[in-house]
Amino acid sequence: MAVTTRDTLVFLLAGGQGERLYPLTRDRAKPAVPFGGHYRIIDFTLTNCVHSELRRIFVMTQYRSLSLERHVKRGFQFLPRELGEFIDTVPPQFRSGSSWYAGTADAVYQNIDLMQAEKPKRLLVLSGDHVYRLDYRLMAEDHERTGAAMTIGVIEVPVAEATRMGVLEVDRSMRVVGFQEKPKQPKEIPGRPGIALASMGIYLFETETLVREVMWDAKRESSHDFGKDVVPHMVETGQRVFAFPLRDKNGAGEQAGYWRDVGTIDAYFDAHKDVLGKTPKFDLRDRAWPIFSVSSRLPPAEVRSDGPLRPDVVDSVLADGVVVAGATVHGSILGVDTVVGPGAELEDCILLGRTVIGPGAKMKKVVVDHDVVIPKDFVIGQDAKRDAEQFLRSAGGICVIGQGTRFD
Repeated sequence: MAVTTRDTLVFLLAGGQGERLYPLTRDRAKPAVPFGGHYRIIDFTLTNCVHSELRRIFVMTQYRSLSLERHVKRGFQFLPRELGEFIDTVPPQFRSGSSWYAGTADAVYQNIDLMQAEKPKRLLVLSGDHVYRLDYRLMAEDHERTGAAMTIGVIEVPVAEATRMGVLEVDRSMRVVGFQEKPKQPKEIPGRPGIALASMGIYLFETETLVREVMWDAKRESSHDFGKDVVPHMVETGQRVFAFPLRDKNGAGEQAGYWRDVGTIDAYFDAHKDVLGKTPKFDLRDRAWPIFSVSSRLPPAEVRSDGPLRPDVVDSVLADGVVVAGATVHGSILGVDTVVGPGAELEDCILLGRTVIGPGAKMKKVVVDHDVVIPKDFVIGQDAKRDAEQFLRSAGGICVIGQGTRFD
């Protein structure tokens, strides 16, 4: 059984404020944060949908949504609407009053009319702020086989990470028998000390089940959230809730593939490091599963000498329009239209784009947002105390320079 546009509708929740990614989310929603030199975080989920033949998609926006809406409009309007395929952005509909979306379940509840108009057999609820590849048809096949009312995408994670996720208990058939949302002491997988089974925020529902559950939730005092309210209620009332373990896009392995929640500066930085090197953990160049995004229409990247200064670029990604002139770039990602001046040294840096690095600047473990000019001989990443006095510095020692920062 394959998932097709005839029987499954997608609600992609993309209104997250992303407070833990500040200042990258100061002027944009979390799913609109650039990633990998050329993409936005939301591109990975939308790409999964398109490759999985899920092509009726509503993107639920909310917080600072303009750049996100523009990106989706420019990069994903190639689906033929005359064939019933679309990706539409939807702001809060105020179905239950004048408030914004109160939670993930409320976002679905406020858009029940869209669901009813499309008449899908199933509804797939996704988050727009994770980096991964997954063929959702594999999940749908599992859903069909088990006769589930809801199937939850899950991944094995260290217990220390599970404290900020939904944690599941399952029986041998992968039926969910217990659920904790962000527990202080996550339950380990039996026989797997130090490992918990965590939700990826991917929910496949039978439409009748989903409508019933969000309408029930809307009438009660709750957080109106899938993880905090809907999933626990379904498990407690004995409904058929099953877990689907992450597999790679070809269906290989019981626990294979790549998934990252990039909700903090350190996680965002680490995920970028995962795309670098000869054998990256997450390959942006996978020709079998190309990532869709907005075309930059910029010239190719250029690496050149500057007088006696020779460039040295190792284990790095250079996006369109990048110019490296007699500079050293190691383990870094340079976003579109970035210029690195002669004698500059970048190590473990992520530049989101439209950035100029002045001659002789030295930077290590730094994230730089759009439209920043780093002065000549500027140094950051060598003195932790001094860096913390000037910039936001994460727990992992990553310095962040916000969009449009000016140096006087």
